[in-house]
Amino acid sequence: MSDVLAELDKVLAQRKNAGDPESSYVAKLHHKGLNKILEKVGEECTETILAAKDAQHDSDTQHLVYETADLWFHSLVMLSHLGLSAEDVLNELARRFDLSGLEEKARRQS
Repeated sequence: MSDVLAELDKVLAQRKNAGDPESSYVAKLHHKGLNKILEKVGEECTETILAAKDAQHDSDTQHLVYETADLWFHSLVMLSHLGLSAEDVLNELARRFDLSGLEEKARRQS
């Protein structure tokens, strides 16, 4: 699974640094700046929430997967724009792996 994220990180970095905004969606997003990227993350978040609600009632889980992929993708573009990667998020998830969710949340509030 992380091989896909690693490859995607490479592509996102290439498009950020050398992509043509006229021919690359990712380069176009980077060119428009963080606010446009955040707008897309928010839009995809809303679409993911709506797809989850729909999946609960009509079992259309494929649409939920599709929207979640869009959300993850745009979140990765956001991270890339800020000099971060999927690996940074995976490392944080790994750090939390043996922690209780409640314990981890309490540590952040301290």
